[in-house]
Amino acid sequence: MNCRHCGNELALEMVNLGCSPASNAYLRDKDAFKNEITYSLRVLVCEQCWLVQTDDQVEAEALFTDEYAYFSSVSASWLKHAKSYTEVVTQKLGLNKDSLVVEVASNDGYLLQNFVKNGIPNLGVEPTAAVARAAKARGINVIEEFFDTRLANVIAMDYGKADLIIANNVLAHVPDINSFVQGFKELLSEAGTVTLEFPSLLNIVTQNQFDTIYHEHYSYLNLCVVEEILSKAGLKVYDVEELSTHGGSLRVWASHQESSHHVAPSVNEVKQKEIDAKLFEPSTYLAFSEKVTQICEEFKAFLVDAKLAGKTVVGYGAAAKGNTLLNTAGVKNNLISAVFDSAPSKQNQYLPGSHIPILPPDAIESYKPDYVVIFPWNIKDEICQYLATNSRVNWKYCIAIPNLEIFDG
Repeated sequence: MNCRHCGNELALEMVNLGCSPASNAYLRDKDAFKNEITYSLRVLVCEQCWLVQTDDQVEAEALFTDEYAYFSSVSASWLKHAKSYTEVVTQKLGLNKDSLVVEVASNDGYLLQNFVKNGIPNLGVEPTAAVARAAKARGINVIEEFFDTRLANVIAMDYGKADLIIANNVLAHVPDINSFVQGFKELLSEAGTVTLEFPSLLNIVTQNQFDTIYHEHYSYLNLCVVEEILSKAGLKVYDVEELSTHGGSLRVWASHQESSHHVAPSVNEVKQKEIDAKLFEPSTYLAFSEKVTQICEEFKAFLVDAKLAGKTVVGYGAAAKGNTLLNTAGVKNNLISAVFDSAPSKQNQYLPGSHIPILPPDAIESYKPDYVVIFPWNIKDEICQYLATNSRVNWKYCIAIPNLEIFDG
């Protein structure tokens, strides 16, 4: 395989997580178990541009189907994050009724709804029909296609250039990262800004966040690499923020290279952190696989011991990261009885690979669990607060990342 960005032949392996189904390929009934498709999940590192990327296995169309089940609005903390961002960016860029905001991967309108309320013209780009329908119900105009250079030019002709392009947690999801980023260049107005948010590779490596790896994530990104990719497309990074979302993310602010934006000190500061963490040395990636093995062994041993002791273990959050953990550790529905999730799009189905049933949260009391494993550990405080408010049963909580931790609610 050659690097998706620079074309260099890839030889350095970060981790091999074996074979598993796509992380959001939920199963509607038990009859679907026997026809379940699995793919190799292997991560390689380009030693020329240092883009970390999955081995070519799955086309995007096979992953992001019409019934893609991830709805951003399910998380209250993510809605709060989106609202706060829209307030900041509107003031910072002086957005108004004469501006145009385009969000790539607009999902169910979780973010653009804030611009609708404030009378700022906006457009969503979302290829998956189920979440696009939810956005349209919020009064958002949505183009149901995958974003690339071609579509960017079509949008520019039909709607005009964008004063703000938003791309939250999507840059990692695109196989042709060069065409995707070139689309920003084509669509962006002369004085416009692009903001990108993505999980930080620095945190993935230092906090053992291997469950962030799944087929839908083609790339694992750091600032140095993103700056290089944007630069090749004629864009410059002029600011960056370190965020707590998704276990540690970066928000990058970029513009045309010839824009008047001065580069903030934060850019070099974050890049230096990445250098100090040795993200551009092979040894860092060679050591990562050992940490993954240790985490999986500890997690499965905990589940087996609980089973032998007659304890009931359930999960909360039918998240993609949970599916990576379960399938890498080889955990099935004999060790975890059920997983509870507030998203109706996932309920009454089965997790891919592990075949654990997904139920609504109000069913959790009937299981009388001794332990609740929180799979989306990045929002564990939100989940603990929700369950404490809505349940009368006491249990202990468990998270597996960055290390196994058992704690009281």
